[in-house]
Amino acid sequence: MFTGLVREIGKVASFDDGRLVVEAATTAGLGDSVAVDGVCLTVVEAGDGLLAFDVVPETLSRVKAFGEHVNLEPSLRAGDPLGGHYVQGHVDGIGRVAAVEPEQDGARIRIDPPTALLRYLVEKGSVAIDGVSLTVAAVGETAFEVALIPHTLAATTLSRLKPGDSVNLEADVLAKYVERLLPSTGRWE
Repeated sequence: MFTGLVREIGKVASFDDGRLVVEAATTAGLGDSVAVDGVCLTVVEAGDGLLAFDVVPETLSRVKAFGEHVNLEPSLRAGDPLGGHYVQGHVDGIGRVAAVEPEQDGARIRIDPPTALLRYLVEKGSVAIDGVSLTVAAVGETAFEVALIPHTLAATTLSRLKPGDSVNLEADVLAKYVERLLPSTGRWE
């Protein structure tokens, strides 16, 4: 479980034969979970400022390619403050950046998500983009928008986004559970 509050931007040192190695100051031990661009991965080696993860084909088939820099967040521990929202590190789909516009000292980003994911997004609801917990600013028929404050731009890789880029998306898990619990009629009986 994660909060979507990125703790560090890591630099990808290598990615060969499913082994992802990231340069990071984040402290993690063997077997710990770390969200890497919103993808929950297990630490298989740690030391000398490096974290290594094995990324299986199933994961690779569901997430965007890892870039040069990645957002890192260690898993939530009992007693840690929950400042973002519940993020599982299970990517629901890959979105495409449609627009990036400056907005005062921040930015507003429009994302085209997979059609099936759009139903989980509501204005003022939560979404994780590349593992970053964000509030949905607007929802249209085919896209949604988020507004980024200067701190988010400085502390995450989202400041590097440009139109056409792919992003990992995770909808709020509460929306998925509500949908699952509703009868097929879409209403409580």
